[in-house]
Amino acid sequence: MATPVTNRIAEAISAERFAPYLAASGHCRERALRLYAWNMEISGAILGPLHLLEVTLRNAMHRELTALAGRADWWHSPAVPLDVTSSEKIDAAKRTIAALHMTPTPGRVIAELSFGFWTTLLSSRHAYEMRLWRPALHQAFPAYRGPRRPVHSDLYHLRRLRNRIAHHEPIHQRHLAADHSSILRLLGYISPEAATWAARNDRVPEVLARRDDVCAGLAATRF
Repeated sequence: MATPVTNRIAEAISAERFAPYLAASGHCRERALRLYAWNMEISGAILGPLHLLEVTLRNAMHRELTALAGRADWWHSPAVPLDVTSSEKIDAAKRTIAALHMTPTPGRVIAELSFGFWTTLLSSRHAYEMRLWRPALHQAFPAYRGPRRPVHSDLYHLRRLRNRIAHHEPIHQRHLAADHSSILRLLGYISPEAATWAARNDRVPEVLARRDDVCAGLAATRF
């Protein structure tokens, strides 16, 4: 039997949003609320290494595209033939920056572009394999010697994870240990030093190990 406080919190969260946690917890409201709290805790923990991956990824890709184009605003160069969707995202980033009464410098533009934008540049669309990966973008991953497809696949799945976290969605049903390994592996391709630093500092293994005790009420919830 759920306590009145738990019932009121569940109502505040909303029946629709709380439903997946109830279903995963045998329709026990107390356990579902603890799972909800743990989902917030692991979401916050994963954001740290994801943050580092996204920042290092865009900086490494920007570096190589700048070298390919011979200019920091590489999106204006015929050496970097972007498809319509990617070009529109560049334009949208510049409009956002201009709306803040700032000059859309290359540094500001790349910071405004989404994880999805960078992931798309590693896809097979618009012949990016031949036009971007082989002449330039493979060098953004100096510790990697394989083909483009596995890198894009890992980033695509991590982008979906990031978006679920950003929209406060359940991630507890994912293989989060594998997601964490993917983040560190990709970081290692870009910068082994950054990957080592992330592994030394992030909380993901600790939070993953707490799940059963938190959901059973044997460890305190925290987020």
